[in-house]
Amino acid sequence: MRITNTTVRAVNGLTARWAGTMSGGTVFSAAGVWPLLAFLADGAGGAARTELADALGLPAGEAAAAGRELLGALRATRGLDPALGLWTARTLEPREEWEAGLPVEAHGALTGRPETDTAALDAWVRKRTDGRIPRLPLGLTKDTELVLASAFALRTGWFRPFTDGVVEPHTGPWQGRTLRGLYRGTVLLDRVGVADTPHGAVTELKVLGTTGVDVHLLLGEERMSPGQVLGAGVDVLARRFRTVPGHELPYGEAGPGLRVVRERSTVPRPPSLEVTTVAFDLAADHDLLRSPELFGLGSASDSRHGHFPGISRGPLAVGSARQSATAAFGALGFRATAATAVSGVAAGPPDLRYVTTTVEAVLDRPFGFLALHRTSRLVLAAGWVGDPEPFAEEDGYGWEEDGFGEGGFGEGGFGEEAGRADG
Repeated sequence: MRITNTTVRAVNGLTARWAGTMSGGTVFSAAGVWPLLAFLADGAGGAARTELADALGLPAGEAAAAGRELLGALRATRGLDPALGLWTARTLEPREEWEAGLPVEAHGALTGRPETDTAALDAWVRKRTDGRIPRLPLGLTKDTELVLASAFALRTGWFRPFTDGVVEPHTGPWQGRTLRGLYRGTVLLDRVGVADTPHGAVTELKVLGTTGVDVHLLLGEERMSPGQVLGAGVDVLARRFRTVPGHELPYGEAGPGLRVVRERSTVPRPPSLEVTTVAFDLAADHDLLRSPELFGLGSASDSRHGHFPGISRGPLAVGSARQSATAAFGALGFRATAATAVSGVAAGPPDLRYVTTTVEAVLDRPFGFLALHRTSRLVLAAGWVGDPEPFAEEDGYGWEEDGFGEGGFGEGGFGEEAGRADG
């Protein structure tokens, strides 16, 4: 994966800030959200552009290039299959320069029929996430004019598989439960380490994958929040805190969940690291507009005004922004998926710059009619409507059954001219 440190810091920064809002079991992907925000920032103006740039951690003018860089790096990662899709309504005219900057694998049209459009987008996201996410996490309506979505499936196996077993914790929140345990031993002591952070000590355990994708398990002190522990993990990756590796740890309680002991053995053997953990399979849905300031979508979601002059000539606002994510950690490997989507809707008050004339015709009392051939003006039928037929929804209108569904009169009639006179 080739990607600049600037982009890595920006994406990881969003990861840390997002983690700070979390509580309880969850899974999310800032890497799935970040490129969408980058392309939105590229086409945004005013306050929305400033807020998106702040959320990205990059100037808006650099966002699109960084978004393309991120997607390119993800595609180059073995075991990772990312995709970007764009769907637009026929009433929306995206600016060519913005559209040309999107490395989209799918570019489709929205029909304006929510059921049809939802089925098409759901099929796309199922394909891109190996079926782990069955639906695009977005509620489409007839007013949706744009959908920008990302999805990926990540798969990696372990160089050294775990052994399945049972874990029955005697203390803590899981006390009394019987859990699927995972066990593994290695002589590589540097796979574990302890970082001293402002919020407390954090133990970091590295599990290396065969595709170049690793999973770091992080255990903090009991008083630490999920956001503090995950944020510390991001800081460790950025080398803001030094991690004391396993071979340098002191004897005794060396860190959260970590104990170094001296044992007698009947045969010579090198120092080893014995790991006990649990398997997990998580799924979560996130409404990004619940924390709009985190993602720079505060102003952009105000539909009273347009915010994306670089995307469309018509006023456009963010209508919804959501993510679905999954993660599974087992004896043989790890897999994760994420699908993120942002929708755009028409924004701003109606354009009242023009003056027009409206003629209203209301035939709500008895009236007559003439049916005539246009060219010859031959009256084919005439009548007076004094007792209109009552509406019965179950009866339908009967046009198709009577043979008039295509505007013709049958053989010997005036079907050709009648067809051209539509409207």
